[in-house]
Amino acid sequence: MINFERFSNIFDLTDYFDSEAKCRKAIFDSRWNKKDVVCPFCGQHHCVSRTDGRFHCPGCKANFSVLVGTIFENTKISLRKWFIAMYLISSHKKGISSCQLARDIHVTQKTAWYILHKVRTLYRQYDDVALEGEVEVDEMYLGGRETNKHESKKTLGTQGRSTKTKAPIFGMVARYGEARALVVPDTRAVTLLPIIKQFVADNTHIFTDELSAYSNLEEEGYGHSVIRHGLREYSKAGVTTNTIEGFWAHFKRCIFGTYHFVSKVYLQRYVDESIYRYNTRRMGESGRFSYMFKKAMGTCYYSDVRIMA
Repeated sequence: MINFERFSNIFDLTDYFDSEAKCRKAIFDSRWNKKDVVCPFCGQHHCVSRTDGRFHCPGCKANFSVLVGTIFENTKISLRKWFIAMYLISSHKKGISSCQLARDIHVTQKTAWYILHKVRTLYRQYDDVALEGEVEVDEMYLGGRETNKHESKKTLGTQGRSTKTKAPIFGMVARYGEARALVVPDTRAVTLLPIIKQFVADNTHIFTDELSAYSNLEEEGYGHSVIRHGLREYSKAGVTTNTIEGFWAHFKRCIFGTYHFVSKVYLQRYVDESIYRYNTRRMGESGRFSYMFKKAMGTCYYSDVRIMA
């Protein structure tokens, strides 16, 4: 089993993975550490090796390679380029654009875009671990700037919490733990409260601003403290939403500084990526790459990557 802790920088990574064979062995060890090859089609154990490097299943009689059942399945791109791309994606704290990745690994921009979105499918958020303790929740709006538009192209009534030209995003951060964030259709109580109940543990103390959608949190069994931004309050006796505001600030820097423009169709993936970076912020580059590599053992199809609007 490869010790991923050795890859503290990209030089160490490229120096070790100097051939496709080593890349395939790394995938093999990550999938079947006990050398018990499991068929990705029927789940049969103890599949046998073939002379051509593939495996044969005695159960369903299928032949398959080590790449079947991973995000590398059917790829025409060198595995070395995949590994370098994954390391760059995981180590850049504000993300990496498809144009920059294309230059770094010498592929087309479309190929780099595909790699980036295929990797982003690994970042999906789950509710298996609830946020607890002290949790801050807040919402933000992305897009909708009308300042530099021509008068004929401006949309009226987009100020404040309007969603005519803006995408609302709802976030939750445990002060001493992880974060979750979702693109939502609006910021009404009927939309936000079910999300809070899904991701936040019962009896948790929640800190919010004065948005009326949060007014019934105590009736739902949560502790609730409000910081009134309208009265220029930002921190008062431990009541604050500065943690979630810090997450939003980093998310905006990723979008405006690295990607510049994000389609609303793919916005949730960029949110998932920022959540991944936040939740792994205490990991080093090697630990984050190892975490991503293990998740890459899951199957990803073209339909998972390309969303038709």
